[in-house]
Order: sequence, then structure tokens, then C-alpha cells
Amino acid sequence: MADKWLPAKIYGLDINPRAIKVSWINLYLNALDENGHLIYDEENKTLLDRVEFHESDLLSYCRQNGIQLERIVGCIPQILNPNPDAMTKMITENASEEFLHSLSNYCALQGFVEDQFGLGLIARAVEEGISVIKPNGIMIFNMGGRPGQAVCKRLFERRGFRITKLWQTKIIQAGDTDIAALVEIEKNSPHRFEFFMGLSGEQPICARTAWAYGKSGGSISHALSVYSCQLRQPNQVKVIFEFLKNGFQEISSSLDLSFEDDSVADEKIPFLAYLASILKDGSYFPYEPPAGSKRFRNLIAGFLKTYHHVPLTATNIVIFPSRNAAIENALRLFSPRLAIVDEHLTRHLPSQWLTSLALENMGTNGSLDDTITVIEAPRQSDLLIELIKKLKPQVVVTGIAIFEAVTSSAFVHLLDTTRDVGSRLFLDISDHFELSSLPGSNGVMKYLSGSPLPSHAAIICGLVKNKVYPDLEVAFVISEEESLFNALSKTVELLEGNTALISQYYYGCIFHELLAFQLASRRAPSERSCENVKSIDMIGFAKSAVSVLNNAELAIDEVENGSLIHMDVDQIFLPVPSPVKAAIFESFARQNMSESEIDVTPSIKNFVKSNYGFPIDSRTEFIYADNSKAIFNKLVLCCNKEGGTLCFPAGSNGNYVSSATFLKADTVTVPTDASAGFKFTEKTLTGVLGTVKNPWVYISGPTINPTGLVYSNKEIGEILGTCARFGARVIIDTSSSGLEFDCKGWGGWDLEGCLSNLNSSIKPSFCVSLLGGLSLKMLNGVLRLGFLILNQTVLVDSFYSYPGLSKPHSTVRYATKKLLDLREQKSSTLSDAIVEHTQILRSRSTRLKEVLEKNGWDVLESCAGLSVVAKPSAYLKKTIKIKLSSKGDAATTEITLDDSNIRNAILEATGLCINSGSWTGIPGYCRFNIALEENDFKKALDCILKFRQVALD
Repeated sequence: MADKWLPAKIYGLDINPRAIKVSWINLYLNALDENGHLIYDEENKTLLDRVEFHESDLLSYCRQNGIQLERIVGCIPQILNPNPDAMTKMITENASEEFLHSLSNYCALQGFVEDQFGLGLIARAVEEGISVIKPNGIMIFNMGGRPGQAVCKRLFERRGFRITKLWQTKIIQAGDTDIAALVEIEKNSPHRFEFFMGLSGEQPICARTAWAYGKSGGSISHALSVYSCQLRQPNQVKVIFEFLKNGFQEISSSLDLSFEDDSVADEKIPFLAYLASILKDGSYFPYEPPAGSKRFRNLIAGFLKTYHHVPLTATNIVIFPSRNAAIENALRLFSPRLAIVDEHLTRHLPSQWLTSLALENMGTNGSLDDTITVIEAPRQSDLLIELIKKLKPQVVVTGIAIFEAVTSSAFVHLLDTTRDVGSRLFLDISDHFELSSLPGSNGVMKYLSGSPLPSHAAIICGLVKNKVYPDLEVAFVISEEESLFNALSKTVELLEGNTALISQYYYGCIFHELLAFQLASRRAPSERSCENVKSIDMIGFAKSAVSVLNNAELAIDEVENGSLIHMDVDQIFLPVPSPVKAAIFESFARQNMSESEIDVTPSIKNFVKSNYGFPIDSRTEFIYADNSKAIFNKLVLCCNKEGGTLCFPAGSNGNYVSSATFLKADTVTVPTDASAGFKFTEKTLTGVLGTVKNPWVYISGPTINPTGLVYSNKEIGEILGTCARFGARVIIDTSSSGLEFDCKGWGGWDLEGCLSNLNSSIKPSFCVSLLGGLSLKMLNGVLRLGFLILNQTVLVDSFYSYPGLSKPHSTVRYATKKLLDLREQKSSTLSDAIVEHTQILRSRSTRLKEVLEKNGWDVLESCAGLSVVAKPSAYLKKTIKIKLSSKGDAATTEITLDDSNIRNAILEATGLCINSGSWTGIPGYCRFNIALEENDFKKALDCILKFRQVALD
């Protein structure tokens, strides 16, 4: 090669030291003439300038010396007789001839899936080659065809290579190579190796037949092929393998970068590279606002501006888990008496909305405030408009027909008609929105490029057209009306929790690739015309929604040119353990997952049985969603349907209470007492349940959110006994449990035992439903799966009448099942991570308690979970001056501190976000999340000290 092609440098590498010496001798024999003089080529260089040899285990010499290669040519032996002890022996030049021969031809198992075919060493050579090959470099390997041509090709293709077969022949199987090991592999697997009878045989025979034929004196051969391999997306594939070799080698067997369709590869490989970089560089997943990741919303806005010339920003875009969720949430926000909805978009709406016949009361106000009647409508615009003019609905939700989507005329007609009759319009463009570098003509986008979106209209778009995961959905809603944007942001927080972050990463990666493909526009954006349109009264937000939106403590938006410390969210920001990172990456790297691999039900059964002793039988129904918050809200609707009253203890998750109010539930707060740790007691429950109709009781446990205390098995038994006497439906929410750090003598729960001890006076309406979320159990804030376990058929039927749940994606189910199985197996890596997290939380709880008590707070000592509650005793009724960041640097105001303003005062003075007593439900007691990233936790402690200096010093 050096003589013929004159490369700058060739490195000859071999693990056998004697082979290296022989190669150097060979080099000198070729570099010198018969008189011992150097032979110079046309560039006045010798072979000694171009070639060097080094003892190296595959490509380790190049990796260690940072050498990047343009070609890698390999003749790597197949491991036909794996000897796990071979590599542990001392390799020296003076080793025996037998050992050096064995070393050159056979090797230990390499830890790759290809080991079973004898290709493990070649697989390792290929993966090492990825790290040292230049982006446009080529690897050339000659491959014995014994494992079969398909297996040999797949070795390269699943690692992201395009391959070309340069040459193929047959060679006689070496007489000193024993193929008995291959016979054994065939015996224990369905795989068949490929041999031929002699050089002229065309029909392949298996290893067992070849072994028998050879033993009987026959000559056997196998194919020999030369493959040229080039990475299809080299930079991204390098990132992926760099991530895998840093502690995640065990999941490399799951990686599959082989794609028949290039467009699938163009979408999946960049995402896997992005995910690998996120998991490699980030120790935790950051806080993102409920309206959606700011980066993702900016990317959507950038795409709309670049490809469709629509000048929007992130503050015009709200992210939802799905199009169905966006539609239902919008309807609940306005709660119209009559809505017209496209017949293609009603399948996931509550059945009650589609069967209501309350049309005769349409003209009255207030009498049917809780009833939404949905009329299905055709998509064709002229028919739809006729229906709108006749029925005068308060809200219209529709798509647009394919033949009308190209121009903006149908959209303009809809805008004018809905404005004239006073209807809100939500237009779905999901079917016409293309994630492409050459998007087709879109009439809605044409309109928005020239005119702002009117205040009565919003655009809904479900992202469902990706090439790789047809069931992975995210939706966004566009509104240029600030009040609607803010309301939708809060609605998604209340009703959905938030949208899965990795789903936002996935589509964000597609948008990023499309934007990277385009040059930035050098032209100023065209001016949009602002038409002066006569305003008309439109339906406002529902009364229940207005009450919650104005008064509930919801997420605080990030401030410009600054960052907030969020101790007011139910999310874990501690370092994500490597088994969790591995499960997340593997779930996306896999292809063709079987149903059994994503069926989480058996694992959930074991989990709830071993952790809570929850009774399960053949009638038990398991329901899953993106998170437990969305499931809880469906239970609230079931309570409403039964005419029930939802009972919360004074000391509950404020977001759950606000959601119930938003959904118009009848709620009652059960008094609690500091001496009992603000828990339910038999006495307090009895006093309330006897006064309410159809009680539904919400219990956070074993770990109580927000107090961080724990219900003992005895306590929960007494509570369930009380609920049973009154026929209450009980919701036990375990989503804050799983990280108990200071609960000596607790002993866990045995719910089956508790329920079996109840006497025969149980009312038939009594039942216990188990609600849970696995985010905390999986020790991360991003892999979320909510579950609900129901044991009563009537409740199951009622629940399924509200079908709009956003289901967890198959990747989430795969990763969750894998981690739950690791927990069941008591994997040391996961067990160690759980211990580490509980130790961190114990330390944080202690540190926070010390700082708070030194600075005028009374602390309720916690023993589990993410929360600590404390009362600002030294601050209440104090009058202080604080700067108002929203009013400019010089603006200040004087306030007297109480439960209603302590949160805002701490925020304005320090940038620390906490929850006040109006959120916890315990008068005067604020909530602090202690599961922050370490630097943020330290800043939070500094903020507490700073507030003392502002308020007390």
C-alpha cells in the first residue's frame, strides 16, 4: 500500500510482539535495495518514512496517541474457540510458539452481542475505529463468511455504517481450525453458520454438517468477503459511541443504527447523538416551565419564522402532551355551554359532552355553567360556517380540509364568521404541518406571515409526523393574545403537570436540524398588516378557572437576565444515576421492541405488592399516563360524575387542590393538627365524613406531600377503617413516596392486611384506588410514568368515560420496566444510587432545618420525600420594604408580611421560589423542595439568610 499509493503514514498494528519484529524486518527488506541503500520514491521519501509498526491491542496505539486515520484496513480473526483466560496471560515476545499462535488467531470474549457468532473481536475493532476514523474515512475489512453474510453485514450496519461489498471468494477452511465451538452454538441457538462442500459448492451447509463432512475426509470451505464501510453521519455516530464507552458499554448491544430509509436515519441518529450528549454532560435534568422548554418553544418559533415567515416568539407558544389534551384543556378553560368540534377531533373528548342535549337552555346564562355540550361538525368549511351561523357556539374547534388548506381563504372565512358570532376559534393544522426542509404550501401560515392572529383565535398543532416513532406526540398552541397564552400555560400545569421533556428534546432536535439546514435570512421581515376590526364580546374563562388562575400558587416565570431558585416544584434535581441514563438511552436506541419488553404491568404488580402490600386480583385494572397528575384529574371528574365531595387534609399538595377547584369539584378541607404532624386522624375524619355526601378521601402516603412525614401501617389501617364505615372512596397517592430517609421502625405498609381486618359493616361504595408516579422511584425528574390501580368495576367504567389521557410512550415503558426489574433484582448500582439519594435528602433536611431555625422559622422535621415545611414565625406581621423587579430598579413597596404575600416577598427580595401556607393548606406553613442541584441548594440557603437581613436586621 505504501509503495503503490504513497500515503503520508501507515501504521501497522498487532498485539503479537513477535509479529511486530517480523514486520519491521520485512519493512527494511523492502525499503533497501540489494546493496543496502534506501530506495526513494517519486516524492523523495522511503518506505521507512511512510510505514511504522507498533505493538497494539487493536487500535489502542492510535487512540492513546490521538491519531486520526483516513483508512482502516483490518484482517481480524474470528473467535472460533473463545478462551476467556487468554488475555490474562503475560504477553511477551518470549512466550511459547503455541501461545503466540493462539494469540494471533483467537481471543477472549469481547462483551459484544457478536461474540455468539465469533465476531466479537471484529466488533470491538469497528467500535474503536469509529473513535479514530476521520469523518469521511473508510474502513475496509476482510470477513470470513462462516457466521453468514447477513450477520457479517449487520455487524457494520447496526453501528451506523453504509457498506459496499468490494470482493468475494471462497477459501478452504484451515485444517488447524476446530469448528466444534460453532457446532455447540448451533446446538444452543436457532442460528446456522455457513460453510460449503469444497470450493465449487453453491448450497450452504451448517456447522454441524460441515464438521461431520470434514471429519470424514471431506474438504469444506467458507466465503471470504471484503467490505468497504463508511459512517453515514460520522460526527453524530462518534458522539454516540463516545457516550457508550464512558460507562455504558453494556447497552451497546441494544444499539441499532441500521435503516432501510435514509430519512429515518437522518432523524434518529442526530437525536441519539443529542440525547447522548445530554446524558453524558448533564448530571440532572433542569427545571422547565409548564408552558414547555424555552429552548423548544424558541426552536418552533424559529422554524415558523425561517420557513413560513411568521414572526412569532416563545411567548406565543404553549406546549401540550398531545393535540387531544390541548383541545380538552382549552374547552375546560372556557367551559362553553355549546361548542362545535370537528368530527375527526371528538374521539377523545368525554362521552358526556357528546351526549348532552341541553340545547334548549342555550340562551340562559349561568344555569348550565357546569355543562359542556359538543356538537360534531363536518370539516368542509362552507358546511361548518353554516352550522356556526345557525347555532352560534361559544367555542369552535376544527381542522381544515386538505383541498382548502393550500390557500388562506377558508381560514379567513372562518376567522370572520367566528368573530361575527362571538365564537372563540381553535384551528387544528396538525394534518398539514410538515417537518421538512421543503414544507408544502400552507394557507394558515400564509395568512400569519402577513397578519397577526386575531385575539379570538388560536392555532393547535400536534406533532405526529416524525419518521421514527409514529406514536410519539407533542402538541403546541399558538396565541398572540397574552392573556390566553398565560391562561393556557397555567391550564397545562394544572391539568397535565407538564409535557414529557424527552419528547420535547426529540422534536426540538428535528427543528434544530431543519434550522441548521437554512442560512439566516438577510432580509428584514415583511410588515404584517393590522386590520381595525370591531371588537365583539367573546366568552371569557370559566368562573372556576378564573378563581384558580388568579389565586392559585402556580409556576413562576423565569425573569429576564436572571435565574430563579425553584424550591416550589415537585421535581427531583439530584444527579441521575447511570442505570437510569442507560435505560433512557437504550429505550430510544432499540428497534423492534417486543410487546413483553414494554409491558410494565407485571413489574408494577410486583412493585406495589412489595412496597405497599396492595391487593390485586383478576378484576384489577391498571391505567397508565404520562404522569400521575393527569390521572388524578380524571379521578376528580369521576368524583364529580358521582356527585361526590373530595376531602383533602389541611396539609396537601396545593396543585392538586387547585386542580380540583378548576374542575369544579366540591371540596372539603379536613382539619389537621400540628401535634399529629398535620395528618389525617380517625377523630378528624369522622367529624367531617359524617357531614358530607358521597365522600372521596385523598391521602398522600406513605410519604406525605408536603410535610415529609410518613403514615405508619397502623395509622393507615385506622384511616381506612374510618373511610369504610362511611363508604368513602379512597385515593391513596404514592407518587411522593419511595425516598424515606429517617423512618426507624416504620416497617412499610401492608394494605391487604389492613383491608382484610375491616369488619363486615363496610358500606358497598367503599373502595381503595392506588395512584402513583415513578419519577422519584426512578431517581430522576424526566422519566415519568403515572399509574392508577382500580379494584371496582363501576369506577373503572366511570374512569374510561374520560378518555383523553396522554399515554406514556413505548420508550418510557421500556425504560421503566427495565429499572423496576433492576430494583426487584436488587441491582447494586441502582441500590447504591437509592442509598446515596436518601443520604443526600437526609443531609439536606438537616441543613435546611438548621438554617431556617437560625433565621426565625419554626420547622416541622421531615423524615421522607422531597419537602420540608416551616412557619416564618419571626416574620409574620412584620412590615418591610422590598424592591419590585417588575416596576424598575428604583421602585419599592412597603408590605406587612402574612400568608398571602410571604411567597412574593421572598421572591422579590432574593429570587427564591417557595410555596406559602395557601399552597400547603396549613396556615402559616411554607413548603421547600430540598431535592435541588447542589449549587442551587446552597444558593437557596443563602437566599434564606438574605431575606432575614432584608426583613429582620
